[in-house]
Amino acid sequence: MSLSLILNGQPRSFDSLNEPASLDQLIGQLGLKADRVAVEHNGEISPRTTWSEPSIAAGDRIEVVHFVGGGAREN
Repeated sequence: MSLSLILNGQPRSFDSLNEPASLDQLIGQLGLKADRVAVEHNGEISPRTTWSEPSIAAGDRIEVVHFVGGGAREN
């Protein structure tokens, strides 16, 4: 059975996730490093300390923001 979500505004299904799933599992499926993302779950910022709790259900809205670094500083 797959889990269908709205991820960053787009419908997505994850065949390897079952309901309820945790944000940790979702971040892993997306191939992202947990220390470089922020997550909003159904309109609320999710503290990283709660990501291991099974809380994601079918139809939930998840927004994931991935932090990137880079660029050069002018001297």
